[in-house]
Amino acid sequence: MPAVVRFGVNYTPSQGWFHHWLDFDLDAVRADLDSIAELGLDHIRVFPLWPYFQPNRTLIRPRAVEQLLALADAAAERGLDVNVDGLQGHLSSFDFLPAWTQTWHRRNIFTDPEVVEGEADYLRVLAAALADRPNFIGMTIGNEVNQFAAGPHPDPDRITPGQAEAWLRRLLAACEEGAPGKLHLHASYDAAWYQDDQPFTPEHSARLGAVTAVHSWVFNGTAQRHGRTGVATEHHSAYLIELSKAWADDPRRPVWLQEVGAPAPLIPAEHAAAFTEATVANALDCPDLWGITWWCSHDVSRDLADFPELEYSLGLLTNDGKTKPAGRTIARIIEEQRDPGGPYAPPAPRTTALVVDITPGRSVCAPGGQVFEAFARLTADGARPTTVLASRADDREHLAARGITEVVTPDQVTE
Repeated sequence: MPAVVRFGVNYTPSQGWFHHWLDFDLDAVRADLDSIAELGLDHIRVFPLWPYFQPNRTLIRPRAVEQLLALADAAAERGLDVNVDGLQGHLSSFDFLPAWTQTWHRRNIFTDPEVVEGEADYLRVLAAALADRPNFIGMTIGNEVNQFAAGPHPDPDRITPGQAEAWLRRLLAACEEGAPGKLHLHASYDAAWYQDDQPFTPEHSARLGAVTAVHSWVFNGTAQRHGRTGVATEHHSAYLIELSKAWADDPRRPVWLQEVGAPAPLIPAEHAAAFTEATVANALDCPDLWGITWWCSHDVSRDLADFPELEYSLGLLTNDGKTKPAGRTIARIIEEQRDPGGPYAPPAPRTTALVVDITPGRSVCAPGGQVFEAFARLTADGARPTTVLASRADDREHLAARGITEVVTPDQVTE
């Protein structure tokens, strides 16, 4: 675990969004990174677009890899470490899958042997190219790739949980082969925790890879149900962090809040700073938090068409690099968190554990579900809950290793 929680941002280029790889302008990237570094952030998460980098299964474009290295080196010059997502995959409502997996070449991206080996080659090449950079954190397999494996995606590649695990292990191994010893992980959107038929499971998130990644978006029904200032809304990130620990075998496994943002109109622009402050403060009250990486750095330009409306305003910075109120809030919290005498001391263990039994389905953990609502009730009553699987609720050794002294069931909370 880092001495202090890492603070970073998901880098959204101000010019051309992620299509900037087609017209790569290092000076424009440097200007973006300057504005990011000025906020006091220490890392960025970077998104190569998969079809641009690997347009053919056996062609990984050398020039694209060189541009990625140039971006990483520019980040290093500004004191920023870099995590790289490989398989994009899916970003901001758009899918980016290479032609060699689609239509006339349609193959399951998780199970077709040739496709999987192509993916492994790609991740290995990127990891190996970055391996000697001191500011390279490691690879994330891809961004919320689990959304391709089930509904509500309109054309999913259906797989079983066993096939999902085999795919994750193969691609994590490829990252390790390319850059041994780096922090390699995978990232799912919250369906892994909340959706009954999602083949990427909580066990996968909490047990495979170097850290557990959670992506927290309150437009998933949380803000609709609890309102913009509701306890469950302002603690949603903390809930996911603590929920993930129920499945972790390592009682001190680090958790990375890898995506979190303030989505309009559920979080109006005039409330974004307050939501940001509450969300970050509550996440910092979770032990074993590796880092917080806000979505995103810069607003999407209004010159670009067809994005969902909320995507245009998620940045900590405007499209022309001016710091927004949420950005100023993040910058202040970073200063306070790094001050030994500041308000953000390392959190004490969470001693009350809510029992998680997903026998009825993972939806008990989703907004409106029994576990979700009980966690919110405990939090509103002043507790600092964590979670424990029903199968471990009587395991004294496990509870002691996590500092848990009290176990409660959702029924006990809601009586």
